[in-house]
Amino acid sequence: MKKFLKYLSLGLLSTFLTATPGLGAERISFFYPPFGEFSLSVNSLEKFAKEGKINDDLRFYASRATPEQLAQLRELLQQRFKITPTLVSQVTYSPIGERLMERLGNLVLTESRKNGFYALRGALIVAAADKEGLTIVNLLRRYPSETVRLNFTEGLKIVGDLSDLLKTRDKVIAFVQKEASAQAANSNANFSLQPDLRSPGKFQWQKQSLQLNDVSRNRRLPVDLYLPKAAPEGGSAFPLVVISHGIASDRYAFAYLAEHLASYGFAVAVLEHPGSNAERIQQYFAGLAAPPDAKEFINRPLDIKYLLDELQRREKFDPALRGKLNFQQVGAIGQSYGGYTVLALAGAQINFNKLRRDCTPNNSSLNLSLILQCQAADLTQKNYSLNDNRIKAIIAINPIDSSVLGQTGIGQIPVPAMLVAGSQDIFAPPVSEQIRPFTWLANPNKYLAIIENATHFTAIAESPANKGVLPVPAGLLGPDPTPVYSYLKALSVAFLETHLLNRPEYRSYLQPSYAQFISQAPLNLSLLKSLTADQLAQAINQPLPKSTKSSPQLLPTPR
Repeated sequence: MKKFLKYLSLGLLSTFLTATPGLGAERISFFYPPFGEFSLSVNSLEKFAKEGKINDDLRFYASRATPEQLAQLRELLQQRFKITPTLVSQVTYSPIGERLMERLGNLVLTESRKNGFYALRGALIVAAADKEGLTIVNLLRRYPSETVRLNFTEGLKIVGDLSDLLKTRDKVIAFVQKEASAQAANSNANFSLQPDLRSPGKFQWQKQSLQLNDVSRNRRLPVDLYLPKAAPEGGSAFPLVVISHGIASDRYAFAYLAEHLASYGFAVAVLEHPGSNAERIQQYFAGLAAPPDAKEFINRPLDIKYLLDELQRREKFDPALRGKLNFQQVGAIGQSYGGYTVLALAGAQINFNKLRRDCTPNNSSLNLSLILQCQAADLTQKNYSLNDNRIKAIIAINPIDSSVLGQTGIGQIPVPAMLVAGSQDIFAPPVSEQIRPFTWLANPNKYLAIIENATHFTAIAESPANKGVLPVPAGLLGPDPTPVYSYLKALSVAFLETHLLNRPEYRSYLQPSYAQFISQAPLNLSLLKSLTADQLAQAINQPLPKSTKSSPQLLPTPR
């Protein structure tokens, strides 16, 4: 009976409401064998949201919740999601959106116990068009069925899978932190006496904006080029770094990193990918463009190859570029979809066999990045020439890669690589998308940076041009990201100086002890240079540390 009451607690109910914002009409009903059917009226939720009052219908569940959980639930019920019906329609009618709605429909059934796909989609669109806006209560009121039934068996499976996923994540993160701390303890380096790589370098720089046009692919590429003003040291050209943004982002998202690298004598080219940048997503949300398609997995690496080709061509006749760019020392940095992009440029090939295994209709994985990765399964299967031998080192931040590249693809990368993960990244989960792929890298010059409490959005600076393209709830942004910007500045300089310019004096910064030195709570930084598949398996199988909490809050802590 104790376990039964646990499953009926408000925490579980809130998990359903949080994960699927469209559960019901007049009543929410679920059947839990062998105890029978239970239900909750929408009126009781609405009264609680507006007045904070708990009636008899809600009291059974509320008595099993803590005051903090009840406060979170009320805040959630009052939350108004600022999205338009056009945006909802565009997303839920897209291939990615339909896959997501079908999965949610297995959990949220109609009154006749059928998949709630169409009912959910209709309710979302109508609620978004209502003058009161899209709230959970309003969404419940718009659901086209008097009673909506939760697939409680499926719900318990999802909760169980989520719990296992979080426990695995917490155990692996704890293992990495312990290993990094142990290695840091053996270091005698005094970084307070060394140059602070978080501070700007000695070079002044200037920004030049370009508009490139790849006629063969009908791709217009906006590019910002950051060039040091002084002549290159020793008469050689500046090493070149390219930066690739994630989906729905732009070239301003990592301007802070481009400026910092330019101050250390790197030429930095930051481009926009027109098939998946913020402008394209804005047009898509407004009903003026199609969603990003599978070809973007091919076009993104080709965008950078074209950029390098065009800069190399212009360097021959443009006085502002002549003799300043070293195309034999090119580094690449990318975040999320951009992380995939730089991995592909470095030699990882699309893994169609892995995509076929992972991208099946009955795949119930909670890895949200698979929704995007599985688009690549629609590509014509062949060996695409995406690698570029000019790329000599890469940094992939929150990359998506486990299925689209897989072990076979990641294992093909011959150049030094750094993978950066956030422990609270729910869109590119750290264990599956960064930590396990790190064990697949064959080059011994590899680094794994783990940032505790960082999310998928922590490394991205707010763009002045495209503010709020994606309606990301504040809770998913995580803590103040300023420390993470400084981590990426320092680690990028150290990594590129070491592996592009072969300057051994910077190698000491690529140590667990340096990460510990610059780490700031709550965004604690850990750095490892090695992790084997056996060690990862050991971490997953070990008991969860008592101090680690794997149960998620209803609402994440906002910045």
